[in-house]
Order: sequence, then C-alpha cells, then structure tokens
Amino acid sequence: MKRKAVLLINVGTPNSPEIGDVKKFLSEFLNDKRVITIPAPLRWLLVNLIIIPFRAKKSTNLYKKLWTNKGSPILHYSNRLVEKLNNSCNENTRFFVGMRYGNPSIQSALNQIKKFNPDQIIVFPLYPQYASSTTESAFDAVKKELKTLEISSEIIYINQFYNNQEFIKVFAELIRRNNPMDYDHIIFSYHGLPLSHIHALHPAINSVHCKCESEMPEHGTFCYKATCYHTTRLLASELRLEKKQYSVAFQSRLSKNWISPFTDNVIVDLAEKGIKKILVIAPSFVTDCLETIVEIEDKYRELFIKNGGQKLSLVKSLNDSDNWGDAILSIIAKKDQPIG
Repeated sequence: MKRKAVLLINVGTPNSPEIGDVKKFLSEFLNDKRVITIPAPLRWLLVNLIIIPFRAKKSTNLYKKLWTNKGSPILHYSNRLVEKLNNSCNENTRFFVGMRYGNPSIQSALNQIKKFNPDQIIVFPLYPQYASSTTESAFDAVKKELKTLEISSEIIYINQFYNNQEFIKVFAELIRRNNPMDYDHIIFSYHGLPLSHIHALHPAINSVHCKCESEMPEHGTFCYKATCYHTTRLLASELRLEKKQYSVAFQSRLSKNWISPFTDNVIVDLAEKGIKKILVIAPSFVTDCLETIVEIEDKYRELFIKNGGQKLSLVKSLNDSDNWGDAILSIIAKKDQPIG
C-alpha cells in the first residue's frame, strides 16, 4: 500500500500577540509577491516603511483580542484537526500542518514529511475557493522547499474544493445548528480581494456579458468571485433558502478597489432598513481566525447594533470538528479527479 503524506496549509499566525512577533508576521505576509503585486523594491518600501509602522500597533491589539488560553485559534484548531485525522487513519497515511506565514512553517512540515518517506504527498491548502494570493502562494512555498529537500515522492496539489459535496454538507449542517430561520436575514461573507487579482485570472469579469454572480462557474474556473457566489448557491440549496433571505458580501477590504458589495456596508444598509437579527456565515474560512472572531463577531456586531440592529450572530467555522475531518478524507479520496 502506498504511503501518503497530506500537508494541510493554512494562512498562519504570529507566534504571540506581542508587537515584535506581529511585526515579523506582517512582514512575511505582506512581502509575499502574490499578496501585494507590485515590483519587489516598491513592495519592500511600502510594507516596511509605511504599512507595518502604521499598522503594527493596531494589529497587535486585534491579536490580543483574538488570543485565548490555548493560544492562536487557527494554530490550536489546526493542530487538533491533524491529531484527529492521524488517529482516524492507518499508519500508511499521515497528516501534517504547515502555515504559509509563521510557525509551524511549510519548511518544517516538509522536513517531517521527508522523514516519513511517503510515496505520495498531497498538498492541501485549506482555502475552499482558489485565489492567487492564498492557494497559489502556498503552492509557491511548497515548490520552493521541494527544490532543496530532494524529495522524490509524487506530488498532488488540491487547488480548491468549494463545490465538494461533503464540504457543502458539513458546512450546511453547521449552519443548521445555528437555527438560520430564527434570523431576519443571512449574510454569506467572504474574504475580499483586490479587483486587480480578480481581473488577472478573469479578464472578462467587467464585461456586460459576465455572469459569474448568477451562473455556475465553468469547470476548472479560477475566478474567485464566481466560486464564492456558487458556494453560496450550493449552501442555500442545501439549506432550502430563498434568494430574498440572504446576501453575498466581501469583508476585510483595504480600499474601494476590492470586490464588492462590502460586508460592513451591507450590514449598515440592512440595519437602516429595519432588519433586527442577522446571521453571518463565512464560507471562505474553514478555521476561525482574526477575520471571523474579531472582525465579524466583534466589529460587525457593534456596527450593526450602532445602526439600529439588535442581534448579529456568527456561525463558527468547521475548525477541528469530526465532520470536517470526514469531509477532508472525502476530498482527498477524489484528488485524482479534476477539482474545481
């Protein structure tokens, strides 16, 4: 039987919520050429002389809000998930975790995998919808390390899984447990991206003929916006939601030139229309992190109430749940089929 190693990759976390570790994390993240897509010298100047000096203190305060007695949620849940998966598999299949930024690094994970000496390595970024700044960046890091490690294993890359039936089912079940029918409206909030990132992979997105918001993406498409909308349709179908019951929006924007509609604007608009109770779902995140726990559950809840709303609840993510572990095994089992 083939020995298989599965490398689960998530975005990462600072080592601690202290300003030195946060600065180091931000530097690694923002100096990634796929995150800020400008020439390297300009990117270095922008990140190290402008963004980090002005953003580090605020980011540090946010990470302090996020931190628990178990440390960073994204690291805690990732480690627990890998532990559960390894306990559920035989000795010929092993799971490892690597963070794109911070620790445990992809390099350290691949060093462990090399010692395991698998016949096959499955590289599995935990991003349901493909984006160059997340999925492809993770692949870049893996390929860079593989060049120096002299690993001869077969390498398989999983690029997205937003339409995997088991993923949709477990996320829908998670939503059901939050009693969505008790709310006046539901928002499916996805992490935003600069429009330039979308245009690079889907040049026709501005065309009047573009239907990425309303039709199923063509097989193999890497249009992030299209796959986000289709994720919503698949979840809405599973939950038997009518279109008037929900909205799609994009959070975490840094400028107006990001994918819209913006989640904060949608929340204010709904509050001003008299909506009192909102349920927010974040299907681009499989692990709770700064963007879900602090941005949605804290900042957006405060914004909603400030503008007349009464209750905003967040559907916690899949994290280390047993059902999510089963879905991962299902996605891996279909790895030889085209994904996306």
